[in-house]
Amino acid sequence: MNIGKYIIDLRKQHSWSQSDLANKTGISQVMVGKYERGEATPSIDVAKSIADTFGVSLDYLVGEGINASFDKKTVQRLQDIQSLDDDTQNMLFRLIDTIIRDTKAKKAYS
Repeated sequence: MNIGKYIIDLRKQHSWSQSDLANKTGISQVMVGKYERGEATPSIDVAKSIADTFGVSLDYLVGEGINASFDKKTVQRLQDIQSLDDDTQNMLFRLIDTIIRDTKAKKAYS
């Protein structure tokens, strides 16, 4: 998937028009359209501005890297978990594992 597809998907998730995105980022609507159609590639600064506006990482916006599937909030939460002491991390992971297990069981039996 190219960056244009990600921009389109994120814009639709936010129910924004190309004009809305242009106004929020300071990029012209013409350029937003070109990025979405793959006719142009945004510079790093422009891509960062777009990513920040959507609240995602650059990895996410370009679909590459270790954090490509996570938004900024998720990445921050993961970083916060890593800073916890081992006992607290283990307790949190047990809770998360329990919720995931229960959710999978509900789906399997519904």
